[in-house]
Amino acid sequence: MVPQEAAEFLQAWWRGTLVRRTLLHAALRAAIIQRWWRRVLARRLERRRRKALNSCVREAWAAVRLQSWVRMWRVRRRYCRLLHAVRIIQVYWRWHNCQTRGFVQGLYDIKENQMNLQLEISLGPEICRMQQCTTLPIKE
Repeated sequence: MVPQEAAEFLQAWWRGTLVRRTLLHAALRAAIIQRWWRRVLARRLERRRRKALNSCVREAWAAVRLQSWVRMWRVRRRYCRLLHAVRIIQVYWRWHNCQTRGFVQGLYDIKENQMNLQLEISLGPEICRMQQCTTLPIKE
């Protein structure tokens, strides 16, 4: 080989080595950037999933809370109606007591979904005792 050709061969080999090294470094940097970007995207996706999950949990909690408030309101309304009815009955019994010169004494007790009613009516020598336990139609 002629020294000129040997020099060109060495220069070509060296340029090829430099190009291959540069390409290898560029490929490694690209791989590092791609891995970083994939991690960033994974974190964003995880944040979105957590937000969606939190939103679903909040909506479910709100629905349960709302349902419990509605049930409580309905039970309270039913209780108030029963209390009003009991008071009306008491007024009529008291009026009846005054009209017949008898005596009416009673107790009522409302617990959970039951109403206990105890009445004692005395008309002269006769005494009538009445006790009744009524279940209230409360949906649980």
